Amino acid sequence: MGKGGGCVPSKKKKPSSLATTTTAGDGIDDDGAANAPIPIEDDQTTNTAGTTTPSITARTIGPPLKIFVVFYSMYGHVESLARRMKKGADGVEGVEARLYRVPETLSAEVVEQMKAPSKDTEIPEITAAELAEADGFLFGFPTRYGCMAAQMKAFFDSTGQLWKEQTLAGKPAGFFVSTGTQGGGQETTAWTAITQLVHHGMLFVPIGYTFGAGMFKMDSIRGGSPYGAGVFAGDGSREATETELALAEHQGNYMAAIVKRLAQP
Repeated sequence: MGKGGGCVPSKKKKPSSLATTTTAGDGIDDDGAANAPIPIEDDQTTNTAGTTTPSITARTIGPPLKIFVVFYSMYGHVESLARRMKKGADGVEGVEARLYRVPETLSAEVVEQMKAPSKDTEIPEITAAELAEADGFLFGFPTRYGCMAAQMKAFFDSTGQLWKEQTLAGKPAGFFVSTGTQGGGQETTAWTAITQLVHHGMLFVPIGYTFGAGMFKMDSIRGGSPYGAGVFAGDGSREATETELALAEHQGNYMAAIVKRLAQP
């Protein structure tokens, strides 16, 4: 999806554990590190016995760092990515991911007419004030003409008090999206959302090409970009492929590693 032809990852990179969750039929081969995500390693040292031990800069054991995966999903496409992001983030020791959805702004009658499926009641709605509890964020939303959906924009518009106090300043955040077509805004939707982070003083964390050679494959349709994971929804009937879900899981894992690294003393 990207343009940087000179950014091809080295084939000497060690394979990530995510490589075991994808299949060749979904656009990622099983032939080793050449097609695996680039690993994000915690600070470690190697002793004379050849085993790795935590370095002296390792974070003191305490409450887990929290990543809030906050999303809006009408038909479930963004939610499917959110769930895999949580799985990826939870795979990093000392980090805990939590799923939240933003409030719906449409009336129940309109949502019913749009034939949207019922929401999972086990995923709570988040309030603006709750954002202060998180150490990092992953925000997901479908596109509306190259920008985030109105429901997510309305939520960001409710964060005025946090903006006034700069409560979220310095906290990392990333984006993931859903679009109806291949030219429907996989990059632009995330790019136009960066303004929300800027005014809060937050740190935008793209995934770049850390997913490895899978980012360069052209033999299958795949959502996602260097800005973040993505899915093509089509007319709503298309579900996320395993490749798209694996990219989402990688982004969750990647963000967790960044949050953990920023928490180091």
